[in-house]
Amino acid sequence: MLCFPCACNRARLTWEKVEDLKMEHCYIATDYASEARLFQKGSKEAEEKTRCWQLPWVPPPVEEPPSEEEIARKAAIKERQGQRLREMAEAKRSTRINELENQLRGLEFLLQQLEQVAESEIPYFLKDTGYVSRQEIETALAKATQSLRKVKGEPKGEQAEVEEKTDEKYPLVNIPDNMLTQDQLREKRRQMFLKTTSDGRQRAKQKRVEEDLERERKNQLDEQKRLENPELYLGEMRTKYKELCEKVEQRKRLKTNGNHSNGNGMSGGVGRGERLNAAQRERMRLLTTAAFDRGKGEDNFGAKDEDWQLYKLMSKDNDDDDEGPDEDETELARVSSRLQEIDPTFVPKPEPGPSQSAADMPRSRPLTKEDFQILLGVERFRCPEILFHPNLVGIDQTGLDETAGVSMRRLSSKDQVLEERLTNSILMTGGSCLYPGLSERLEAGIRMIRPCGSPIKVVRALDPVLDAWRGASLYAAAVQFPQQTFSRMDYFEKGEDWLRGYQFQYTL
Repeated sequence: MLCFPCACNRARLTWEKVEDLKMEHCYIATDYASEARLFQKGSKEAEEKTRCWQLPWVPPPVEEPPSEEEIARKAAIKERQGQRLREMAEAKRSTRINELENQLRGLEFLLQQLEQVAESEIPYFLKDTGYVSRQEIETALAKATQSLRKVKGEPKGEQAEVEEKTDEKYPLVNIPDNMLTQDQLREKRRQMFLKTTSDGRQRAKQKRVEEDLERERKNQLDEQKRLENPELYLGEMRTKYKELCEKVEQRKRLKTNGNHSNGNGMSGGVGRGERLNAAQRERMRLLTTAAFDRGKGEDNFGAKDEDWQLYKLMSKDNDDDDEGPDEDETELARVSSRLQEIDPTFVPKPEPGPSQSAADMPRSRPLTKEDFQILLGVERFRCPEILFHPNLVGIDQTGLDETAGVSMRRLSSKDQVLEERLTNSILMTGGSCLYPGLSERLEAGIRMIRPCGSPIKVVRALDPVLDAWRGASLYAAAVQFPQQTFSRMDYFEKGEDWLRGYQFQYTL
């Protein structure tokens, strides 16, 4: 079995190809130990004996950078497409404005008519309009007004209007407790809780709108810079992306390991309590105090207006940006999205997992010619060495030289002439005889086993692959073949001693 030291496309290798590689490049080492030490040292002679086999490989096509004319043409096409999209959006916006204005006029006219209708006749009057009450019409009017302002890009209303709607929705919030009944007090606490939650949602929504507007403004400025000098703009964006990546990674490391040092200039591990900022510590204190006070006596939390301020203090809206993405992360996402739009070769940096740092992440690279090469060094003689040392592959048998020596010793020592004729005409046949150096290695191994001065000569057949088959076919076709052969049953019945006394007609 031939082993390859490099990783390659194994689908391109077949057993036939491996067999060809083995017969073409392998050889028998005269001294296996010294040959292995030669390659272990990495000498020049070992490099000369190393062979390289190249698998089929086609280099990937090299994309030439676009010319200035091509860049300008693509920019003009993109600008025309953007202008067409803007025109379509403007036409759609105008249609939407007309629809909302008509809806508002219809709702206002309907409300004016309701002023002249008696309260008992309102359901009958609204039967064919699709509305069931004055409140439903007012709600639809407010929604239509808000949608119209949103489409026109106007502010969502003055603060007075917001406060007026809030007072209508939560009428008990501003009424003193001494003027309310017990049921009204419970309803007031519920309205205060809902109002606090609604205010938080409104602040978060307004913050998102402001962020979207700021992002749009930056994108417009970036587009102007890009049209003025595309190459300079692309270089600045890449530099900015690299700096933001470093800042965000540094911030995440500090957040994970803390801002403390262990004395060696390295950040040491700290507990979560040591990493909490001021707002988080204040929330923890408030929660602890509330829980401690609750366990002292009756649970009357919420009976006073001051109790509900606790929710505002513990709200995450009062926290800094440590809990969510900070400005650097938001800007990094915007720059990454912008680079993906203008640079087709840009690949955003993957986000490292919790158990894998950015430095340990594998980096992919394009395949090269060297990835499709098979280097044959020490494998050239280790592969056929199993003919003399089968234990290298876990087979408990003797090698060729020891097997030949044992066979010679088991022959009768009385016939000295036959023994000399055997050792003087050792014939090698079979495909493995094609390995260079096999006859010399086999002769040296047999000489170490035989007595000193014994004539030993190892020869190879003219056609080692087919000579054995040809000789066997001629022997089977001879007349004396039935008298000179025995079956396996004869051997099992009569044993090895009978086989030694069997009379062969030697034709050596």
